[in-house]
Amino acid sequence: MEYNTYQPDSDLKVLIKCYWTLHIPKEVPKGRQQVLSDGCMEMIFNLGDEVRRILPNDKYLVQPRSFVLGQIIQPMWIEPMGKVETFAVRFKPGHFSYFVKTAMSDLADKDTPLIALFDEDKVVEIESAISQAKDTIERITLIEAFLFDILIENIDIPSLLKDTIDKILQTNGTVSIKDVLRDHPTQRRNLERKFVKQVGTSPKQLCRVIRFQKALRAMLDSNKSLTDVGYENGYFDQAHFIKDFKDFTGVNPRQFYTNKNFTLSSLLYSKD
Repeated sequence: MEYNTYQPDSDLKVLIKCYWTLHIPKEVPKGRQQVLSDGCMEMIFNLGDEVRRILPNDKYLVQPRSFVLGQIIQPMWIEPMGKVETFAVRFKPGHFSYFVKTAMSDLADKDTPLIALFDEDKVVEIESAISQAKDTIERITLIEAFLFDILIENIDIPSLLKDTIDKILQTNGTVSIKDVLRDHPTQRRNLERKFVKQVGTSPKQLCRVIRFQKALRAMLDSNKSLTDVGYENGYFDQAHFIKDFKDFTGVNPRQFYTNKNFTLSSLLYSKD
């Protein structure tokens, strides 16, 4: 398995966290993999074989060749059916809304085809160009031209909403919404309504996701104890950390290391 990230153009850094690629040869066993929430939305191009999104009762949907992955609220499982060759854009929380007028809450827990969100001719053109590009650098050049083309100018996003997203990210999810609204105590319901529309999830849930992801990276990248990882990432104690961990993954941290269903997640989330 080979996973790589790339930084965006300087003019897009405020909106995009990174571009990433994933290559897994056909012969490598994959099985079903759980994809964890990281608070970001992604624009994904599948250049390999079929990938299935697993549904309840053992049913499935084949993921589109190009799509937007909305906020992951419910547990998400996928199953690659052969060679994995992926090129994707990872948007910063709340920032995909600069490219589309659809409410982010309408995209949550969905693989929405690009053709359902953007001009059909533009989508067909970028799909073909990405597919035929000779390497990742060329794909980045192509996708940045596409993103600049679809960028919505003069978008009106309330300053309180922007400030809330920034504080959540700056504190790695440890800030309380009460502290965010210290100077605007009557704005909570209004903020939460606009936040869900803009980001695709609530402020409280985004805090939990960001804090969990920070702790997960620390767990994967160091030999620190669970107690130390939890404490350094704003959890009250090890029990609090393990509870949140199980809420997001369905298993405890020790089981996560040995469960083959998290092989892909361990790879994707070991890097920021």
